[in-house]
Amino acid sequence: MYLNVGRTIAVQSYKHDRSLHRVWSQATVLYDDETVAIVANERTKVVEANGRFWFTKEPSVTHFYKDRWYNVIGIIKEEAISYYCNLSSPALVDTEAIKYIDYDLDVKVASDGTFQVLDQNEYRRHAQQMGYSADLCAILESEFTALQDEIRKKNPPFRPDVIAGWYAKYRSIREEK
Repeated sequence: MYLNVGRTIAVQSYKHDRSLHRVWSQATVLYDDETVAIVANERTKVVEANGRFWFTKEPSVTHFYKDRWYNVIGIIKEEAISYYCNLSSPALVDTEAIKYIDYDLDVKVASDGTFQVLDQNEYRRHAQQMGYSADLCAILESEFTALQDEIRKKNPPFRPDVIAGWYAKYRSIREEK
């Protein structure tokens, strides 16, 4: 099943123990095929597992990979585009939402391509608490290395023109509605 371009869908993030982590109320589908779903949003309500909520500050374009263990959020700011990457399960797309398991490790990529690894302690703690298997840890570590390579090489989506192009498509879809 592929999502129709222009459709609005929720995004649901879970933890390894199957507990709900976070829900984005809506994202607009820009592209969907067997390997990736690309969505965009702005000023979207995000509800945390504890019921607290907030709204995203900047527009973003997110690549939810169906065959990779991470997702990539291109954050569009006035001065530049930056990225936030979540180590995660491959995305599952169904009629209800785009769903994935968040595995804690994150990478924040500045507009100049430099990056910072975040939440390593949280990853180690959850791996122990939730019983990540040795096989799962090996996959996550391998994918984490692959993600960092993609960032260094500036492969799509780690290029501002790619994110800007998808954002222009999002704006066009929004204007048509």
